[in-house]
Amino acid sequence: MKIVEPSFEIQDDLDNSSVTVRLEKCGRICYKSEDSITEDSALPFVTKIAAHGHNSVLEMAVVSFEVTCHADHVLELLSCQPKYLEVDRTDTGMIVTGSIRTFRELYKKHPYNQLVNDLVTGLAQKEPHLFKSVFDSHEALEVDPGLTIRKMSLEQVEALPAELKARHRYVGVLFVVNRAVTHEIVRHRPCSFLQESQRYCRYNQDKFDNQVTFIKPMFFAEGSEEYKLWQEAMEMTEKRYLKLLESSTPQAARTVLPNSCKTEIIVYCNLEEWTHIFSLRTTKAAEPSMREVMNPLAEEFKKRYPAIFV
Repeated sequence: MKIVEPSFEIQDDLDNSSVTVRLEKCGRICYKSEDSITEDSALPFVTKIAAHGHNSVLEMAVVSFEVTCHADHVLELLSCQPKYLEVDRTDTGMIVTGSIRTFRELYKKHPYNQLVNDLVTGLAQKEPHLFKSVFDSHEALEVDPGLTIRKMSLEQVEALPAELKARHRYVGVLFVVNRAVTHEIVRHRPCSFLQESQRYCRYNQDKFDNQVTFIKPMFFAEGSEEYKLWQEAMEMTEKRYLKLLESSTPQAARTVLPNSCKTEIIVYCNLEEWTHIFSLRTTKAAEPSMREVMNPLAEEFKKRYPAIFV
C-alpha cells in the first residue's frame, strides 16, 4: 500500500508538441502505458485510436484557424450547428478552434459544406492518419480559392486579445487526486477528460509496485485515531483487491476499491471554462479535497494569464 499527496501539472510540454505526440501522451494515461512511448510509437498508436473511433482521445488536441472569407461563409458554417467548435467573427472573416474529434464529426455530417471541406482537407493533409476513415465515405471537394485559411500557431493564439484568447486558448492539466475529486471534475461538461482506468490497470503488476496507491486524506491529521481507522480500511481493501485479482479480472476486482484510490485525470478546456471551474471549485463551499488542488492551480493561472484571471 502506498499513500501519496495530491498534485497537478499544467501540460506545458505538450503545448509545443505535434498533434500526434500530444494525443499519444494523453491517450496512454488511461492504461498507464506511458512506458511504451518511444520515438516511433505515436503514429501507430494514434492511427489505431482514430480508426477505432476512440473519440475521447481525439478531443485532447485542438487546432485554431484564421479564416478570411465572405460573411456568407460564416453563416454557412454556423448553419451546420457545429458542436464544441469555438467561432468568433473578425473584420475579415472568423477564428475557428476545435478538437480533432470536432472536425472529424463536422465533416462526417456536412461533407459538402465548402468551408468545412476546406478546413478538414487542410488538416488531413498534415495529419492524414487522423482523417483516413473520415474520407473513406466521402470524396473531398476541390478547395475554394476564394477562401484563405491559415492554421494559427500557439504564439498567434497567445497574442489574441484577452476576450478571444479566453475562448481559443486551451490548456490541459494533469491531476493526481482521489476518485471522489474526479467524480466532481467530470461534471464540467465543456471540458474533455481522460482518466486512469481501473478497468484495465492491474495494480498487482511491477509497474504499480504490486500495490494500490491511495491519496492522503486532508480530513484527518496524520497519527490521529481517524487517520488510523482510514489507513486500516485502505490496507484491508488492498488485501481484498489483490486477492480478487488472483481469480478475477481488474474490472471485477475494482468493485471493492474506494474513493480514496489515487487516479490521474487530464482536464482539457479553454481559459473561459477554467475561469468557470475556479469560480466554483475554489470557494469555501467547495469540497476541501478539491480546493486543495484548485486553489494553487488558480493562482498559477493568474500568474500566466493576468488579463483573464483577475
